[in-house]
Amino acid sequence: LKAVILIGGPQKGTRFRPLSFEVPKPLFPVAGVPMVQHHIEACAKVPGMKEILLMGFYQPHEALSRFLVSAQQEFRIPIRYLQEYAALGTGGGIYHFRDQILSGGPEAFFVLNADVCSEFPLQAMLDFRQQHGDVHSFVMLGTTANRTQALNYGCIVANADTHEVLHYVEKPSTFVSEIINCGIYLFTPAIFQHIGDVFQRNQQELVLEENSNGWQRAEVIRLEQDVFTALAGSGKLYVYKTDGFWSQIKSAGSAIYASRLYLNQYSQCHPERLAQNKPGGPIIRGNVYIHPTASIDSTAVLGPNVSIGKGVTVGAGVRVRESIVLHGASLHDHTCVLNTIVGWDSTIGRWARVEGTPSDPNPNDPYAKIDSETLFRDGRLTPSITILGCSVTIPAEVVILNSIVLPHKELSRSYKNQIIL
Repeated sequence: LKAVILIGGPQKGTRFRPLSFEVPKPLFPVAGVPMVQHHIEACAKVPGMKEILLMGFYQPHEALSRFLVSAQQEFRIPIRYLQEYAALGTGGGIYHFRDQILSGGPEAFFVLNADVCSEFPLQAMLDFRQQHGDVHSFVMLGTTANRTQALNYGCIVANADTHEVLHYVEKPSTFVSEIINCGIYLFTPAIFQHIGDVFQRNQQELVLEENSNGWQRAEVIRLEQDVFTALAGSGKLYVYKTDGFWSQIKSAGSAIYASRLYLNQYSQCHPERLAQNKPGGPIIRGNVYIHPTASIDSTAVLGPNVSIGKGVTVGAGVRVRESIVLHGASLHDHTCVLNTIVGWDSTIGRWARVEGTPSDPNPNDPYAKIDSETLFRDGRLTPSITILGCSVTIPAEVVILNSIVLPHKELSRSYKNQIIL
């Protein structure tokens, strides 16, 4: 077995700014570890996993190389990064690097999108494939969404008994199905035949459109629209439905929600990552991750859903809830931080209050997903979590509400509902 994790590239992280300025989005820490480490961990647990390939079009990057070296040591499995020469789409990249994927003759391989959080039921997908369909069939992971939100995803119509995918539509304009595509797949090498057909077809169309201005590439292939739509109904594609947690991580606000889902899961799989109440330590409420190098005053109150990064300093009487505090940040005495991402090396002065509005899914609807809100609605900033870019300084006794502060800013007063450039 092998696994391929699609990490995308620099132009895509626009909804993740200003955080994606400092670090490639897949390395952004969620629940204390880089986002893509959760994927690697899940893949490494599958028996027979021989290699994990990360694929994207980030330039070779010091942070990425460092991460890969440490992940290889930690999980004792070869992990490599394959760089695309351009954005080739979700199918184009794996087709371009098919020789690398097929070397060593894997009988099957997983493909995972990096911008989702999930409990990754990979072993269950393997078992499901053996029970349903033949060994040459492909499996996609599906989950249930509510009727209105389903339109924002790829929708799957499946046979209720056999789970065969009969019809697939990416982001339909009218309701098709409540089962949505989770962006996690189990393929056999036979998939390259189907992607190859799309490639051939693209090439023929380009030859016919000689007058096209040359910016289209036959290699740009989207698994969802180009491959699954054609495979549906052919008896080769099946859906495995999960009831476990799943969410996209498109915007910075969804990172806080994903952090909550992972921290919740830690109580079963990584209890050592969760902070406990200890004499002389801070007051912990709910699930909290604290990096061992952080220094936290014993009168601080943290949680629920808080992740504190490397070398963070938290002063006396500080209150942090539903937030991610990134490495090197410093929260001075009596600050209050709610629904906020505090950027690297940022400083929040005494008695300041930094607060955002959560963009969580409806808690009363078990199938609700997080809405990836646009930044603006009707010309106004949509109230969402507050984000401080790296090296932002907030003075004492000010209030920052529902605002996005770009890196290296020194604020002098309070702000509300603003993007501070």
